Amino acid sequence: MKTIIGIKLTNRTETSTQFQNLLSEYGCIIRTRIGLHDIENGKCSTNGIILLEVINDELVPKFQKDLCSVDGIELQQMVFECN
Repeated sequence: MKTIIGIKLTNRTETSTQFQNLLSEYGCIIRTRIGLHDIENGKCSTNGIILLEVINDELVPKFQKDLCSVDGIELQQMVFECN
């Protein structure tokens, strides 16, 4: 099974430290991380999207719960059942 977690950050400047700490805490279950951010008027936007491929499905619910405790985060999940 493959799980992709999509995370939308709506206020990167205020939540980045707490968010990065969680990524470090769960770093052993993150296989792939892709960060996307908008640029407005030549400057980085305060919004961003992070895509994570995670490898330990048992820890995913706790990881998601911890992520949701950060203000300004919205989560979406994709699960691919077939190999």
